[in-house]
Amino acid sequence: MEKKVFLISRTDSIGDVILTLPICAWIKNKFQNSYIIFLGNSYTKPIVECYPYVDEIIDWRELKGLDKKTQINILKQKNIDVCIHVFPKKEIAKLAKKLKIPTRIGTSHRVFHFFTCNLRPNFSRRKSDLHESQLNFELLRPLGLEKIPSLAEIQEYLSSFIIPKVHLDFDLSAKNKIILHTKSKGSAVEWPMNKFFELAVKLADLDYEVYFTGTEAEAVHFRDKLPKHQKIHDMSAKFTLTEFIYFISQCEVIVAGSTGPLHIGAVSGIKTIGIYSQTRPIHQARWRPIGKNVSIVTNKQEPEIGKINPQYLKDIEVDEVFKLVIADK
Repeated sequence: MEKKVFLISRTDSIGDVILTLPICAWIKNKFQNSYIIFLGNSYTKPIVECYPYVDEIIDWRELKGLDKKTQINILKQKNIDVCIHVFPKKEIAKLAKKLKIPTRIGTSHRVFHFFTCNLRPNFSRRKSDLHESQLNFELLRPLGLEKIPSLAEIQEYLSSFIIPKVHLDFDLSAKNKIILHTKSKGSAVEWPMNKFFELAVKLADLDYEVYFTGTEAEAVHFRDKLPKHQKIHDMSAKFTLTEFIYFISQCEVIVAGSTGPLHIGAVSGIKTIGIYSQTRPIHQARWRPIGKNVSIVTNKQEPEIGKINPQYLKDIEVDEVFKLVIADK
């Protein structure tokens, strides 16, 4: 049987990439001799490397830095049969057309796809009640998908995620390790920092090892304000992404907003507590992480439709999150 080569284009962030991986598993099951290339960014490469249904990764930032002729020559050698634009990007869509990839799939809700894609499924992400991972499957209908998988089925696809084995230069033998990931690079509404601090102290007093994580840019918002407690630690900017995936998997709990590390926690199988706004389209029904041990806390106040207001999350009490952390302890 002749090999069929698929290019999956998703060049945005960690959570988005994790929720795209299940379509790779479906393609592998549907097309037995398929070869899957994931076009992403160097930043998310360690995530994709954890998923066995992806055969090759191309770094878009690296490819983008080359002249158009070189880009085309590199991709022509891949003999791509199908390109799926999961994250619509005009430059990539135009490149796929120049390559004359036989099947080019992209949502009908991007004008440039009418000139670059020959298969355009018609669906709206913003207006849908489906989860983001399910919406990605809408793009597979031209390939024979008849029914959008349930979240339980998608969870099964994500169960193949393989945690990398790395060595970290500190002791991970302590029990009751919890990560508090307070920031989101602006991608989500954030729970107030003072509430994270209050939660940290309550947990540290219960003998939890509490780790605050984030990038260096995020750490400037909390590093100098962390509560002084021997059980509270600043672990920001200490890991590569591969190391961070492993570190998360070695903890018992992660608490965060709608951000990449929360999704890593879910696929790692640890207790994952997400703090979400009810406002569409950033609500938990669309963006909650997928895993066996996920809990969601959301604001009680009904939001104004389409209006994202960080103040809503102030309604979420520390005790509500605290009780979820210590439940079943």
